[in-house]
Amino acid sequence: MLDELDLSNAELSILLTNDPHIEELNTVHRRKRKPTDVLAFAMEEGSKMPAATPARLLGDVVISVDTAARQAQKRGRPLLDEVVFLLAHGLLHLVGYDHRTDAEERRMNAMTRRLVSAAGGRISAR
Repeated sequence: MLDELDLSNAELSILLTNDPHIEELNTVHRRKRKPTDVLAFAMEEGSKMPAATPARLLGDVVISVDTAARQAQKRGRPLLDEVVFLLAHGLLHLVGYDHRTDAEERRMNAMTRRLVSAAGGRISAR
């Protein structure tokens, strides 16, 4: 996925956790008292992604395996495919993508599909 974004030298941290932990993070950082599937904490929050630099640290992607498992079952796909999808979605948030408008959502969904495909996945974006 990083190669697909021309960020092969960049780093990110990935935390696979459970619903209680992601709910705590969601409450503290987004003021939403409920679990969610994925959270992204960019190192350069609020700024446009600068040009790639050696060993650039992008930030953290946190995925609830509990929520991912429910979503995978509902969507009829393996848990790993759902986690790969959520990782792509979170990674895109780290590099400045969002889905506040329809146009942004279309752009992000297309790029999510591209990243999942680059990682060898077989799922489509939400």
